[in-house]
Amino acid sequence: MDGYDLKRRALTGLLLLLFVGGLAVANALTPDKLFSESENRVLEERPTFSLHSLMSGQFASDYERYTLDQFAFRDAWVGAKTDADRALGKKDSNGVFLGKDGYLIEQYTSPPDAVLEDRVRAIQALGQATPGLRKYIALAPTAAALLADKLPAYASVDDEKADLDRFRRLLPHDIHFVDVYSALDAERGQPVFYRTDHHWTSKGAYYAYRALCRQMGLVPQEEDAFDIRRVTDEFYGSLYSKSGFRHLQPDGIDLYAPKKDSKIKVSYVDEGRISDSFYEPDQLHKKDKYAFFLNGNHALIRIKTGGPAGKKLLVVKDSFANSLLPFLAVHFGEIDVVDLRYYDESLIKLVQERGIRDLLILYNIHTFFEDSSILNVME
Repeated sequence: MDGYDLKRRALTGLLLLLFVGGLAVANALTPDKLFSESENRVLEERPTFSLHSLMSGQFASDYERYTLDQFAFRDAWVGAKTDADRALGKKDSNGVFLGKDGYLIEQYTSPPDAVLEDRVRAIQALGQATPGLRKYIALAPTAAALLADKLPAYASVDDEKADLDRFRRLLPHDIHFVDVYSALDAERGQPVFYRTDHHWTSKGAYYAYRALCRQMGLVPQEEDAFDIRRVTDEFYGSLYSKSGFRHLQPDGIDLYAPKKDSKIKVSYVDEGRISDSFYEPDQLHKKDKYAFFLNGNHALIRIKTGGPAGKKLLVVKDSFANSLLPFLAVHFGEIDVVDLRYYDESLIKLVQERGIRDLLILYNIHTFFEDSSILNVME
């Protein structure tokens, strides 16, 4: 080996040492972050050491997750890796496909029969405990079902339509199934889903609202009853955060404002806060701009509207309901909104104390089958 090769190896080793050392210093000097704006999630905090956690292996596992989350320049590294994968032709990342026209589409996997049956039993038990309550359930499909033509050629997703039909057949006759899939499929040429987020758009929520009205015997408002205006053109949603795919066009969020004014009182019960609007404009300056609708998710929200006095609706939901609820204000005088992921009181007691006559369970199909909190309806 000649002197040139030795010098080159020595220089390479020195540069590598400096690089590793620089990263170590950067990691030591960079303060921990509690939240990742780009991924829209809470990051791992430094675990507390104990002899028990060390011996059980839990400390090592927790510390590994902590270092991965708190690595210096983490967002830049994640973006660079995804860019490299994309340059090599890879069209999926962390369960999200990069589809045509810049659509990010989350993978969908069918639940086992036991999951469907557990949810039907829980809902049926709630119905039996609340006689006289009119019950409706609406499950929103994902973009993977309605925009299959935008998926990469190799993408493998299960059949949501078949799962919805399977679930509908299991429901007892007194629980009315709202066919949201067909309502959205009929309008699939319209922008019913965001490109970078898993939620439906305001237009998608409007079409779902019309389907719900038909099932509930209500007369839906026509689209020309609203002033439709764009409130932001800079929305990067949950799938943008989850996938790590970058260099995509942001989404816009539209507001359907009724042309006929009506007073609204929105009470965030646990927080003790009251608003006169369904919307929180301050959220448009933050990462999670979908929280513009009802200020995100809360255990219990109580809404008083200018709708028919005495007509009371209980909505048990995930975040998909947040952009649909404003459409229902004209049809009900009071709407109680419960998110079972945070609510730990009795729904039966709530129905009885509030004199509620109508119940709507509104979820995205993915959340409904993946999140077990819906089983808490009887607690």
